[in-house]
Amino acid sequence: MATRILCGLALTLLAVNAGAQNAQTVISNASKAMGADTLTSINYYGTGANFNLGQNSNANNPWPRQNLNDYRRTIDFSQPASLAWGVTYGSPPQGTPPVMGVFQQVITPAQAAWGQQLEIWVTPWGFLKGAAANNATVRTTGRGADRAHVVTWSPAAPKSPGGQSYQVVGYIDADTNLVEKVETKLEHPIFGDMPIEVAYSGYRDYSGVKVPAEIVQTRAGWPTFEAFVQGAYINPPDIAQRLQPPAPPAGVNPPPAPPAGGPPAPPPVASEKLAEGVYRITGGYVALAVEFNDHILVYEGGPQNEARGLAIMAEAKRAIPGKPVRYAVLSHHHADHTSGIAAPVAEGAAIVVHESSKSYFEKALANPRTLAPDVMSKSGKKPVFETVGDKRVFTDGKQTVELHLMKGLHHADGLLLAYLPQHGIIAYSDMFNAPPAADSPPPAVAPVGHVVMADNLERLGIKYDTVISVHTPNPDRPLRKADIYRTMPGRAVPN
Repeated sequence: MATRILCGLALTLLAVNAGAQNAQTVISNASKAMGADTLTSINYYGTGANFNLGQNSNANNPWPRQNLNDYRRTIDFSQPASLAWGVTYGSPPQGTPPVMGVFQQVITPAQAAWGQQLEIWVTPWGFLKGAAANNATVRTTGRGADRAHVVTWSPAAPKSPGGQSYQVVGYIDADTNLVEKVETKLEHPIFGDMPIEVAYSGYRDYSGVKVPAEIVQTRAGWPTFEAFVQGAYINPPDIAQRLQPPAPPAGVNPPPAPPAGGPPAPPPVASEKLAEGVYRITGGYVALAVEFNDHILVYEGGPQNEARGLAIMAEAKRAIPGKPVRYAVLSHHHADHTSGIAAPVAEGAAIVVHESSKSYFEKALANPRTLAPDVMSKSGKKPVFETVGDKRVFTDGKQTVELHLMKGLHHADGLLLAYLPQHGIIAYSDMFNAPPAADSPPPAVAPVGHVVMADNLERLGIKYDTVISVHTPNPDRPLRKADIYRTMPGRAVPN
């Protein structure tokens, strides 16, 4: 019996050593084929596109694209550090004229978060360097021309907010030894353990280093970045200079520098009574809490982040004590308005969305949330969704909230406006955010969102005077019907 155990242990050790050796061989062969062995820094350039994660106009469409001209990327693997830069030109979804801007992504050793550092380690050369230094494992998949070595490694640091090690997985063509794809995951308030995939194709040789002609990164299933590489410099002697952002084109402001000491603390959470059983919750994106016989409905129930979502739930129950939040209405699906969605789910509230975005949220919230466990995953509660088509009415015979679909809006399909007919109150998001003061001259051309909002309210015959904006006016002040029409010269304010 002892002899059998020893033989089994020896065979296991041989298998482990063979697997480790196999991984080292695969990484070594790929590093030689890719030219990564002698690569310390690289600068490549071309054109590309950046995509705005979580801001698609329709929840079922890809992330919106913004083209990049004069795209350039510089990486110094010895630090590690990186600069990606390009000129953008795109039309905002509100229908305003196209604008030129700058795309800039700066990564230094001081930015240790995985959300920044992964952009270096998912490059083909960074992946191989990381694999060589971090006890990688390997398995082989496919057959014939489809055979690939799948190499997996984890960085020693950083760890995820939940204490988990991040994983980097690369697919290396077994015949050419070129890196075809690299995958990892990153914590996200909506998508949980969000999958990130970067595909590389069309390799060309630059001074012995293989550089892909096309790079496509996807997050949560849709592209978030593309690059079409037209040339590359290997180990440039002026690497320090190339890591400095260039001056923006004439007339274009440089990207704002991050605030010293981090973002400012959010304002204190507070609520003000607008009418019997109706409260405006401030301290971030504004929410509206409405009291019914045995529960509370919150409009804009999970914006910005988990902390804001929790604050809204707590303030709604403080203002209306002894009743649970049963419904949390999401004005629309954009990430800045839904990144606190874990809070109402943990509260046990049904999430009310337009029918066009239900499947989007169901899929997103079904993802594991191991990298950064949130209040939803810790509570063990599963999200429950209820939908709105063109209209839905919540009433207990005394209090009524109507939810109406805003049609024809460029910014977002499925945007819901709340209307409280007994009180003449409407609450909205993103159709306009900063109405001009009464003494300000009106714009020469009425903004699209303002016109769409007025058209919808007139079409629906909504009678209102008090206007609640999710985005706080600056300065904060009560908004009235006249504020909507002030930006539309020549259009009379209806009775």
